[in-house]
Amino acid sequence: MTGWHAPDDLVTRYADGSLPETDAWSLEKHLERCGPCAARVSHTVRAGAAGQVLAEVRDAVLTAVREPAPAGTAASAARLRTGPAAGPVPDRAPAAAPRAARAFGGRFARILWAAGPAVRGTWAGAVVLVALGAVALAHAGGWAGVRPLLLALAPVVPVAGVALSYGRHADPLHEIAAAAPSGGLRLLLTRTAAVLAFSTPCLTVAGLLLPSSGARLPAGPSTAGWLLPGLALTLASLVLSGYLGCRTATAVVGGGWLLAVSAPLLAATGTSLTAGLGEQLSLYFTGAASQGCWAAATVLCALLLAARRTAYDRLETM
Repeated sequence: MTGWHAPDDLVTRYADGSLPETDAWSLEKHLERCGPCAARVSHTVRAGAAGQVLAEVRDAVLTAVREPAPAGTAASAARLRTGPAAGPVPDRAPAAAPRAARAFGGRFARILWAAGPAVRGTWAGAVVLVALGAVALAHAGGWAGVRPLLLALAPVVPVAGVALSYGRHADPLHEIAAAAPSGGLRLLLTRTAAVLAFSTPCLTVAGLLLPSSGARLPAGPSTAGWLLPGLALTLASLVLSGYLGCRTATAVVGGGWLLAVSAPLLAATGTSLTAGLGEQLSLYFTGAASQGCWAAATVLCALLLAARRTAYDRLETM
């Protein structure tokens, strides 16, 4: 039950089949939770041209059910109900604990499916391995360049997760999921949120556990400095997905970021790669001006997503 109810003209157009397909999906999703609107739609459909056909189908089903069964069929049904001649089979009510366990397992399976192939696949394991490997390499190996390298890769990790979460190349059930009422941009945002919810804590905690760069290297940006850039790059990949497709858009955004980070290092002379990477990340991540630009880019991408939300109804379904 929700506070919004479908207007009469929307119900009428749904009943006569003139409502656009995407609007019909949204209305059907609303009817799952709104009994009054479902009753109104049912009444309108019965009063229309389809009402007579539905009435004929209903009468045919009821007639078939009410017809007496043949003697042999009735005897077989009686034996199935009562069991052997020794007596009726006692009813065995299912235990409450297994039923609750199955219900919990079903809810967990639905949540895991909604999270997308990346979170329940190898991408999640790769993120954990990168985080653990960075911590182990910094503490056991004593390499001071782990921290800037992790911060340089962190913004594109969610972008890679988005690429592996949506589209025909990633999800074998993509055609069915995208055609559902909850598909399109809603499904894309749900799986993106799952990717961010998994990767952000892993990489942030790993960054906090890393030692400082040392006296010979620049201090570099803070551990949380990559969060806004990572969010902005992820939303930018979603915006470009409406034009290029999910896989191409994430490749463009991820490749562009890696090029922006590595190109100045290759052109610079006289400094080590680790020191140059720390300086480059400080330029991108540190300061109110840079973070303000990332925040503005995030808001702009969110507005573009909202303005072009209908473009994602058929994303990678053709």
